[in-house]
Amino acid sequence: MSEHNLKEYLLNTPSKDKWERIGFNKRSGILVPLFSVYSQGSLGVGEFRDLKLLIDWCKKTGNSIIQLLPMNEVGPIFCPYDSVSSFALEPMYLNLDNIPYAETKTVKSQILQIKKKFPLGRKLYVDYRIKEAKMRLLREIYNETEVLEEEDVMRFMEKNEYWLDDYALFNVLKYHKNGLAWYDWDEAYKERDPVILESFRKEHKKEILFQKWVQWQLYKQFSEVRLYAHSKNVLLKGDLPILVSRDSADVWAHPEFFKLEFAAGAPADMYCAKGQRWGTPTYNWEKIFSSGGRYVVEKLRYAGNFYDILRIDHVVGLFRIWSIPQNEPLENKGLNGFFEPKEENKWEAHGKKILSFIIYNTDMLLCAEDLGVIPQVCPKTLKEFGIPGNDVQRWTKDWDVIHDFLPPEKYRPLSVTMLSTHDTANWAAWWENEAGTVDEALFIRKCSSRGINYNSVKNKLFNPKASSHGRLRWLNSISSGGILVNILGKKKEEVKDFIDMYENSFREKEKLWKILKLKGKMREKSDKEIVKSVLRFSLDSQSIFCIHLITDWLYLTDIFKKDPYTYRTNTPGTVNPKNWSLVMPISLDKLLKDKVCLEMKDMVKASGRLSG
Repeated sequence: MSEHNLKEYLLNTPSKDKWERIGFNKRSGILVPLFSVYSQGSLGVGEFRDLKLLIDWCKKTGNSIIQLLPMNEVGPIFCPYDSVSSFALEPMYLNLDNIPYAETKTVKSQILQIKKKFPLGRKLYVDYRIKEAKMRLLREIYNETEVLEEEDVMRFMEKNEYWLDDYALFNVLKYHKNGLAWYDWDEAYKERDPVILESFRKEHKKEILFQKWVQWQLYKQFSEVRLYAHSKNVLLKGDLPILVSRDSADVWAHPEFFKLEFAAGAPADMYCAKGQRWGTPTYNWEKIFSSGGRYVVEKLRYAGNFYDILRIDHVVGLFRIWSIPQNEPLENKGLNGFFEPKEENKWEAHGKKILSFIIYNTDMLLCAEDLGVIPQVCPKTLKEFGIPGNDVQRWTKDWDVIHDFLPPEKYRPLSVTMLSTHDTANWAAWWENEAGTVDEALFIRKCSSRGINYNSVKNKLFNPKASSHGRLRWLNSISSGGILVNILGKKKEEVKDFIDMYENSFREKEKLWKILKLKGKMREKSDKEIVKSVLRFSLDSQSIFCIHLITDWLYLTDIFKKDPYTYRTNTPGTVNPKNWSLVMPISLDKLLKDKVCLEMKDMVKASGRLSG
């Protein structure tokens, strides 16, 4: 489909007005977790003001979209997809220097002390104790202010009363309950007894107002970022998590909107042998819609203050969500769940109803994360509604016939293409450790289910010296599916899934080397030439948007010195202090002066994508 034909198509979809607002040009961009970048002025973690430097970098490199992970306030595991509110922003991203009444000598002195305690540029991971250090200082600044009577803050509180009152009360209650989850509070607080809550509000009025004041400061700083982005012709793309933490202000305030007897997750697949259990409750959409859908409308309205484009996380969950009984043992992860709605013939109508409601109630252009095992009704509906899905290079292939990667001209025009996501290994780590491999845990589970002795076949099928990070690399001698079947000792009909795994992973590197048109002998280790080639490949795709993780872009430089797996944002299905805490080994100030900027700009320009 040509760009002209795509435009004509989009003008006849429900997203028509959104596309007219942002334009029909092909664009490129960067995906950046704010906690992963910093500047010389940052206080312990990336801040809103650093986004302005990021916008400058976008402009200098020819990119015109910045995609952020969810910016909502995070809970104790600091996961952006397990937020304590669908509305409230994360306070640690505040730039304290720009807050009124913060210019006193005492405050400036404390800021310097915090900078010394939480230096940036020396460690690979965020020290999340920075959040409490900032909050303590914010309380001191707040206690010295007289701004709560000012018209703009009063207007902010009135306009956002729907969520702000519950959020502020929830945070203060949680503090006074020593951090206990709301479902472990005393019955009166857990069940929201109006008399008891009103008494608590009066007793803790100043603390509650502090929480609202912090959110007002965050709103102001993030709004300024968006204005700056528009002045540079850069679009901001936000992220709307499909779910929210069980221990959140949303669930406490509106328990009727959630099915608390279930935990959401994902079934087992080739990358997660036991599937995933996220712990977040699933939605009760009937109750949400019977109440007029205001909960969804208000979320969209608030996000619309900051973003031009909105990514819907795990969009297939709007059609059918994997539901795991809450009492299911945690070690089983996502194995023993079921899809809801249970009836497959209801999925399409279910997803269309929710997506239609979202489109109708926002000016933001919607994009959707449609990865994994996806029923056909999902991509069909996205195309019908004019919503781009995701085409990740390592998974964009013909899985059924030739088992090879698709060339750029075969990518979906209505898609966002990328080399990696925040939930995968970066592209260099995939190339070195995962391309041409299968997941060991999944292979073991499949062997067990088929009565195959894994230990007896392992060394006949896989190269132990070339296998690492829980991935098994095929021996070159396994040159056909027939050889695989003979070693497994089963009939071909009994091991079709093993054959599929083999055909889609065997000599995967060699296949990509060929399609990238790289010359010479294939190299096992990633290098600049290989990364540049695959970036160009992605930029040349038909996809209307091409947005790469900042880590993948920066493999054009020499800044990464360790195993590429070290530079991973998140490993799904694990609780690990390294998740959601990666920091780039270079500041934005230095990055703006790096020669990679011109190299990136030349690549974007050569691809014909709209330059920032």
